[in-house]
Amino acid sequence: MERSLIESIAAELQLAPRPSQRLVRGAGDDAAVVRAGGALCVTSMDAMVEGVHFRLDDGFDDPADVGWRALAGALSDLAAMGVARPGEAYVALGVSPSAGEQQALELMRGALELAARTDTTVAGGDVVAAPVLTVCVTVVGWAEEEDELVGREGARVGDLIGVTGRLGGRPGRPVPRLREGRALAQVGARAMIDLSDGLATDAGHLGESGGVCLQIELERLPLGEGVASSEQAATAGEDYELCVCVPPDLRERAREAVAEVSDVGVTWIGSVLPAGPAGTANEAGASLRDARGEDTRLRGFEHRW
Repeated sequence: MERSLIESIAAELQLAPRPSQRLVRGAGDDAAVVRAGGALCVTSMDAMVEGVHFRLDDGFDDPADVGWRALAGALSDLAAMGVARPGEAYVALGVSPSAGEQQALELMRGALELAARTDTTVAGGDVVAAPVLTVCVTVVGWAEEEDELVGREGARVGDLIGVTGRLGGRPGRPVPRLREGRALAQVGARAMIDLSDGLATDAGHLGESGGVCLQIELERLPLGEGVASSEQAATAGEDYELCVCVPPDLRERAREAVAEVSDVGVTWIGSVLPAGPAGTANEAGASLRDARGEDTRLRGFEHRW
């Protein structure tokens, strides 16, 4: 499964030699951080494959929306790190016979539309033939100092857990929360992640990285338009909102900081607890509680093969 493979690759990377002295943060966060000429280069990559992430047959997905979403997914990783400013993007296209040049071009136009909206420069890429239409986007953001950035590992017992926007609606053209992520980083967010695979899965990454348990109350989740239940909101994925942990005394400052840059808002959905033994409801990760206070064992999206 996807998670098992990611963990195995991460373990290999930890054992591999690191000849680069520029690497500040590697595998384990939403984006890699490299020091480049005194500044920090924050890099992330995202891929979308026809038949797995989208469908173009029968007009199910629009190629321009696919391009937009591909860039949005990569930029959302930069948002989760609190990147000061986005920079460049590189787009690699695998074009299938069924897609052809026209649909590939429409896909690129969608990516370029979002790039213009987020002050991102598409600086290059590659085009190859492929069995199915595939798009892989690498994005680079910039920061001056490492302490400007927010990783996954910083959650502490007693922190409040918040999410931006509304969950579960899977907007066709999600807007990466770059301004919101930066605002939360500036007021002292301790840990942050973007919700690409669903809150139920991604919140667990924060807990595991910090060795704590994120206890989330399902009834508090802000439901997206057309979302019938909090369970759907927690597991749907492709929200590209942010889940953030902040000290309780920063609750109001965090809310005000986000309100100054957008109208998406922050909803407080739980708190961080000490992690219990493995196999218990409060083990390191996330526990999503229903109205009766029972752990629901919900999971978000995960690739399987």
